Amino acid sequence: MGTNPHNTVELLAPAGTLEKLKWAVAYGADAVYFGLEFGSLRSYAGNFTLDQAEQGLRYLHDRGKKGYITLNIYPFSDEIDRLVSLARTLDDMGADAFIVADLGLLAALREHNLRAALHISTQANTTNAQTALEYARRGAVRVNLARELSLSQIEQICAQTRGRIETEVFIHGAVCFSYSGRCAISDYLAGGRANRGQCKHPCRWRYALVEETRPGQYIPVAEDERGLYLFNSKELALFESVPSLVAAGVRSLKIEGRMKSIHYIASVVSLYRQILDGTSFTAAEALAWLNCVPNRGYSTGFIKGSVGPEDYQWQRSHSEGDSLFVAEVESVEPNGCVLRVRNRLCAGQTLHALCPDGSLTTLTLPDPLETFDGRWLDVAQNEVRLRLPVRLEPFTLLRANTNNQ
Repeated sequence: MGTNPHNTVELLAPAGTLEKLKWAVAYGADAVYFGLEFGSLRSYAGNFTLDQAEQGLRYLHDRGKKGYITLNIYPFSDEIDRLVSLARTLDDMGADAFIVADLGLLAALREHNLRAALHISTQANTTNAQTALEYARRGAVRVNLARELSLSQIEQICAQTRGRIETEVFIHGAVCFSYSGRCAISDYLAGGRANRGQCKHPCRWRYALVEETRPGQYIPVAEDERGLYLFNSKELALFESVPSLVAAGVRSLKIEGRMKSIHYIASVVSLYRQILDGTSFTAAEALAWLNCVPNRGYSTGFIKGSVGPEDYQWQRSHSEGDSLFVAEVESVEPNGCVLRVRNRLCAGQTLHALCPDGSLTTLTLPDPLETFDGRWLDVAQNEVRLRLPVRLEPFTLLRANTNNQ
């Protein structure tokens, strides 16, 4: 990695599991946020046990990184004490911050004089400097601003709060079609409470119109053969706004995706790490980089002032991505490296490698393939370990073009 000219700006990455935490660090995250099995708004992200949280925090601190714990559900009265007890345990482990949305939980945590900082979640939908400063008075050191703000509104808040509370902005990832995640559709249709971490994402389901007197007749409305994705927000991608956000004084740039794959984490964190470190990308280059992973199309969201039809994906629910994650480098050997196969590889296949330093390279697999235990194969499937006579660093990610699969 190059030297970060914006070394006061933090790149904050998601981690749904301990493995993903390590990949986020390898690709340049300054800090990682994750949740446990209780208290997080991502009940289906895999999440950490207490033992894994301790391992993760130790792994981060050994590398000069920070770990933030999400306690951002809206708790009921009988859950506050449980969350405080959990926070005290994690505080003893060295958690750097707790991310909270509920005012009562914020007050309860502050009363216990924890060493960890208190951060305000985007779920609190902070849209003005006055609210941010009130959180500061109540003990918070950082507030994640609502995703519904324009760049000029973010600049205004930063100017009015500078030196009194840090600001954090989501720059990439999935967004909710509802206001700051305040959605009841999952509760109504699927019995999953969105603000309790149980959202089933019904806004990604297929819909058609039915007229009252014509039951069973589904009326097409700008749909393809799979249906109408009426609420399907495109994914946020603010790579072009990074310099402006840095200039405004935003302290932390946050990536969404605790439920996303290793491929997503490595690719997205790598792009924003390089941008922060001074590498220039054209919009076309950045989109090509991001299109390697599955996505719903990309949008700049409210940063431009408002959203419109261009910010929704009407014709399809998602793209499968231009590349398929097929293997990772597990370790280095004197004459090469060891690959862990994640999908399916063929002898003689050409692959593209994304390295932790952000560099890209192309390589051709030997024919036949040599396994770690000395066998020879024409095809290697999931979890097989191969010897590769090329020296690549651990955490290097190998991809195949999807049109070649």
